[in-house]
Amino acid sequence: NAVVFEPQVTKWIRVNRRPRKRKRREREEVFEKLLPDQLVLLLEHLLEQKTLSPRTLQSLQRTYHLQDQDAEVRHRWCELIVKHKFTKAYKSVERFLQEDQAMGVYLYGELMVSEDARQQQLARRCFERTREQMDRSSAQVVADMLF
Repeated sequence: NAVVFEPQVTKWIRVNRRPRKRKRREREEVFEKLLPDQLVLLLEHLLEQKTLSPRTLQSLQRTYHLQDQDAEVRHRWCELIVKHKFTKAYKSVERFLQEDQAMGVYLYGELMVSEDARQQQLARRCFERTREQMDRSSAQVVADMLF
């Protein structure tokens, strides 16, 4: 499993480093289909990268349909979106915070720590929409982070 997996991480890191070219002839990387736990591992490895380009993030999303995966995968995907301020995918973060409230608490913290005005606004907007459906202790933890 690790033997198959390491080349995937390496390929994504290579794709991220590749200069942006307009040539379409360039050989497209071929990525294996990954199981959800392999995707979680891949995303965790990629979270360790200092920077990922918007192009790389978009390719990841397209290749693995990350917004349609299970909550564990989507959580890591949202962490990548927040870390790299990938604004095109902020809708995925909103959806995650609304649909996976228990796992979303940590993500609220990430959005606030970033000190990015758009991300903080996103966190507050999502909380306003979902606070009534959240269990009281989670809602209190999030409220303390946001205000």
